Amino acid sequence: MKVYKAIGLMSGTSLDGLDICFAKFWKESSFWKFEILKAETVTYPKVLEEQLRNSIHLSSQDILALHSEYGFYLGQITDDFIKKNQLTNVDLIASHGHTVFHQPQRKFTLQIGDGRAIKLQTQIPVIYDFRSQDVLLGGNGAPLVPIGDEYLFSDYDACLNLGGFSNISFKINEERIAFDIAPVNIILNKLVQEFGKNYDENGDLARKGNINVQLLEQLNSLEFYAQSHPKSLGIEWCNANVFPLFSAIGSLDILATFTEHAAEQISRIFNINQFKKVLFTGGGTYNDYLIEKIRSKTQTEIIIPENQIIDFKEALIFAFMGVLRLNNETNVLASATGSLHNHSSGIIA
Repeated sequence: MKVYKAIGLMSGTSLDGLDICFAKFWKESSFWKFEILKAETVTYPKVLEEQLRNSIHLSSQDILALHSEYGFYLGQITDDFIKKNQLTNVDLIASHGHTVFHQPQRKFTLQIGDGRAIKLQTQIPVIYDFRSQDVLLGGNGAPLVPIGDEYLFSDYDACLNLGGFSNISFKINEERIAFDIAPVNIILNKLVQEFGKNYDENGDLARKGNINVQLLEQLNSLEFYAQSHPKSLGIEWCNANVFPLFSAIGSLDILATFTEHAAEQISRIFNINQFKKVLFTGGGTYNDYLIEKIRSKTQTEIIIPENQIIDFKEALIFAFMGVLRLNNETNVLASATGSLHNHSSGIIA
C-alpha cells in the first residue's frame, strides 16, 4: 500500500495567517483515507500582511517582485515547520498561494507565491498554481476543494466552508457541484477593523447591533444570488457591489445586518436542497452568532468537527490535490468549476 506524505499550504482571502498541514494519504479498497500528522497556522508579519492585502493595487512590476518574495517566505516558513517537527520523507508540498486577481470571465486568475522559490528553499517537489488551467478551460477556477469533499468527506450531504467567502459542495444526480454562496469574513473582518479588531470574536460585536431592514433587502437582492451555479466571488465583486451599500463602515448595525444576510443566504441553500446534515469548516465556524443565525433559519443538522478539521481542511485538501496531481489523476471537477472537462491541475516545480 503506497502512503503519500504531503504538506498543504493555504492562505485565505481573510489573511489571518498561513495554514500548514502535514498529512498522510493512502487508499483502502479504492477509497482514499487521510490522517493529519501536524498542523499549525503562522501569523503573517504585519508588513507582509499589508503587502498582500494591498497587492491588488500594486504595479505589475511590484506584483512580480512580491510573487518572488512571498514564494521565498513560504519556502522559509515551510522549511522551519519541517525542521521544527523533524519531518521526514515528505513527498511534496502543495501551495495555494495568495489570490490577487480573480476574473475568470476574462480568462485569468493570479495566485502569487512562486512555487519554484518554495522548491529552492526546501528541496522538495512543489505543486502550485492550481487555478489557472481551469480558468483557461472556461471554468471559474473555483471552488477546488470539492475534490477533497468527494473523496475524503463523502459522509455528509454537503460540506460548507466559512472563510473569506462561504462556499458549498454537494452531489446532485451523482455529480458533485460547488459554488460560492456569499461573502463572509472578507466583509465582517473589514467592518470590525474600525473597532480595532481583526475579526468579530464569537460574533459578539454583531450581536450588539440592530438589523437595518433596508440594507438587508439591498444585499439580498444583489444579482449574484439569483445566478445559477457554477459561480464564484472575489474581492473585486465585494468592492463593486457590497461596500458601496454601506453608509458608515464603523457601524454595529451594518455588522449585524451583514451577519444576518450571510446567514439568510446560507440557510436558503440548505432549505432549497433539503440537506439533512452539513459539515461546517473554516474560521467562520467559530462565529457563534453567525452559527446561531443559520440554525434558526433551517432544519438542517449542522456538524461542527474537531478544531483541526475546522482550521486545516482546506490546507489538507490542497495537500491531497498535490498527491492526485503527482499521479496525473483528476484533481479539479468540471461539475464544480464549470470548465470543459475534469482535469489534473497544478504546475510541478
